[in-house]
Amino acid sequence: MTDSPVSPGHPPQLLSPNDRPLPLFTVAQLRELEARGGHGLPAHTLMARAGAASAHYLLERAAHDGSLAAERPVWIAAGPGNNGGDALVLAARLRQAGIAAEVCMPVEVGTDDARWALDEARAAGVPVFHAPPASLDAFGWLVDGLFGIGLARPLDGVFGELASRIALRASTHGRVLALDVPSGLDCDTGNVVGGGAAVRATETVTFLGAKPGLYMTQGRDLAGAVIVAPLGVDLPAPADAARLNAPALFASQFPARAFASHKGTFGSLAVVGGDTGMCGAPILAARAALHTGAGKVHVALIGEGAPPYDPPYPELMLHPPGTLAFDAIDALAVGCGMGHGERAAAALAKTLACDAALLVDADGLNLIASDRALADALAARSARNAPGGEQRCVLTPHPLEAARLLGCDTAQIQGDRLGAARALATRFSATVVLKGAGTVIATPDGRSAVNPTGSAALATGGTGDVLGGIIGALLAQCLPSYEAALAGVYLHGLAADTLTASGAGPAGLTAGELAPAVRRLLNRLIYPARAEAS
Repeated sequence: MTDSPVSPGHPPQLLSPNDRPLPLFTVAQLRELEARGGHGLPAHTLMARAGAASAHYLLERAAHDGSLAAERPVWIAAGPGNNGGDALVLAARLRQAGIAAEVCMPVEVGTDDARWALDEARAAGVPVFHAPPASLDAFGWLVDGLFGIGLARPLDGVFGELASRIALRASTHGRVLALDVPSGLDCDTGNVVGGGAAVRATETVTFLGAKPGLYMTQGRDLAGAVIVAPLGVDLPAPADAARLNAPALFASQFPARAFASHKGTFGSLAVVGGDTGMCGAPILAARAALHTGAGKVHVALIGEGAPPYDPPYPELMLHPPGTLAFDAIDALAVGCGMGHGERAAAALAKTLACDAALLVDADGLNLIASDRALADALAARSARNAPGGEQRCVLTPHPLEAARLLGCDTAQIQGDRLGAARALATRFSATVVLKGAGTVIATPDGRSAVNPTGSAALATGGTGDVLGGIIGALLAQCLPSYEAALAGVYLHGLAADTLTASGAGPAGLTAGELAPAVRRLLNRLIYPARAEAS
């Protein structure tokens, strides 16, 4: 029997992606790296390491929660390819550690590496069955080793049935581990391959590097908590690889809070919007900007009948239609509650003519999508303000707004969220925040990131307005547009996560609760780190 390349004295490295700006590797990038010379390792090494890393993860989990009880063995589903081989090595390592495990392998593995792994499992005394048991309730953990990153067709037949049974277990009893990616998941996009069946896991150990689909659309629900096992390989990140959004990408750009600071130090923001009967949206955005540290926050309303001031936050300066001059404003956030009428179009045209940093959201985006003159004005602004340099403009569409801007449908946007965000960034020469599960941030120069924070707690009216106010406040404080977008999206999602952990979500969380939570996170995460760095 061949020993694992990872010796008992050197346990496999397992990385939590939390707060790490890890590169996100697509299947094509992983294949290209392999084609450029592979990993220079002997045969079977990566499979042996993958199985050992997965076993180590389960053993570490059991050391804390006792979930590998002797009377509740581990049930492992193995597919016909290399993912099945990883699963067979895992089974062998568990048996060698004294943990009962059995394998269900409906179709005999076929690759050379996987055949080697099958020999390993049999030598370790692992029972291998071709049919699954009638019930999975007797098992402490289920392991999905059916298919990995190479799956190109929908899961059906016996594999579709197994995937559905494993997914049901995750939803009812938990303790489902996926190897590399949940079977049936497109690890580039986060969608289910071909609309077929897919495994839902509570945890995923992914090999070599993180993948974007684990953090987007359905991927976050299907993958559960993600752990990265590099397998002793230091993969160089391709120049065009997206990153996992994390404070290391933006924290250094926040302005210092020196004793000699004054309100002008941290910029002035004008939130432009609020047609008649819709003033709540810009006020939500403005309150968020206030809590995010902008020095002065104005609300330029375009409709009639708005209140003269905001009683809970009289610090906000509310202006009736046409009364606020933009010449002394550092940043503009336009679109919240703006509507689609002539006043809205005129207000948007006025902001596009300004040289201040600009965020366009909601109705502002829909106006640009439907009005060629406004789209041309945005393009002209980009050329005027940043010929070859930093373009301080941020667009924050949700998938339907993005589809309108690109002239396609939402299915196309969701089918390739990274590609859609990059296309929008190039088309409008702006930083783009494509909102949704796994918000994507992209720039015209090719940088991109996928955000890991946030949850269904944000699926309520007004949370997008709050995000616009947060990013607008950061633009007013002179953060570059990409870093302002990264920080705004991360803190917005983390505020929802923090509130949910305290019992305020996911059901019933209101948009107005986010801003005070963002303020706490700023002062707890960003400014202590700035003080230590200085």
